[in-house]
Amino acid sequence: MSGRAPVSRRLDKSWLVFDSVENDEHDRCVDLFSRPDGTFGFEEFRRDAEDGGAWTPVHYYSGLSYAIQQDALEAATRAVPWLRDALARQAG
Repeated sequence: MSGRAPVSRRLDKSWLVFDSVENDEHDRCVDLFSRPDGTFGFEEFRRDAEDGGAWTPVHYYSGLSYAIQQDALEAATRAVPWLRDALARQAG
């Protein structure tokens, strides 16, 4: 996993991004994060040339909350079609 974290207006600065996964085209990214209250979440972003290469949130997944990290990851792989393949490629 890349370890790079896009900055978004939608992610609270108190949330800790612990994983960031890009697609092969490097124009989509999913951030997995934890909150100070111990819950977990995720958000999908896109990067377009017309936006100056800035990462822009795609959905409102960051409003969802999961009790454990694994639940957030499983929800992200169900919600984001390309994520499962990207994770499999990274696992090698």
